[in-house]
Amino acid sequence: MALARKLIAEFIGTALLLATVVGSGIMGVMLSGGNDGIALLANAGATGGALYVLIVLFGPISGAHFNPAVTLAMRLRGELGNAEAIAYIAVQIVAAVAGVLLAHAMFDLPLIQPGTHARTGLSQWISEAVATFGLLLTILLGIRHRSAAVPVLVASYIFAAYWFTASTSFANPAVTLARSLTQTFAGIRPEDVIGFVAAQMAGMLAGCGVASVLSPPTAPARHVESITDETTADEAKGQTT
Repeated sequence: MALARKLIAEFIGTALLLATVVGSGIMGVMLSGGNDGIALLANAGATGGALYVLIVLFGPISGAHFNPAVTLAMRLRGELGNAEAIAYIAVQIVAAVAGVLLAHAMFDLPLIQPGTHARTGLSQWISEAVATFGLLLTILLGIRHRSAAVPVLVASYIFAAYWFTASTSFANPAVTLARSLTQTFAGIRPEDVIGFVAAQMAGMLAGCGVASVLSPPTAPARHVESITDETTADEAKGQTT
């Protein structure tokens, strides 16, 4: 039941995230009068706002990954088992597709429409690697040093990354795959997905590596806690005798 609750949270969170990304892109284009800058601002703002809310709501339940790159990072750090990580990723992919279909349905568009927006080339791949690297650093160091601030840290980073990366910061393999099913502002061609995902995996590994160097496991702290526990036990024993 605990795993089921986590997977439900991941499904709802990921689906709503994709509905926000695609839906706000559609609405931004509709209302911006052909100004791509305004459309991107609307898209980034809505995505950042939704991320904050979703992480606050679902973080205590599932960790609010919504992203296979984040789930793989947690698996590499030993915080998830193989079966749980596989279940998370499967649910994230299905939910991401469901979120795109939901956005299309809300705007009365064809549900399935293979993407036509070309996003390929070295600059795009570097952008995705950098976006994912920064996202993982934000999450991993944020959890370690400012855990209560992680929702706003992630939301702020993604808002900024929409603007400072050439790819507009997908930074998420499930998001990338799902956005290949839309021809709207947020779309990507299916043939460009592999390059994006490969770059995202490289950024994830780099982010994990740098985070482990900057903030290594606190073995001494655990040792101190152990010593404290033992001292407390000895004192209690002495009081009893």
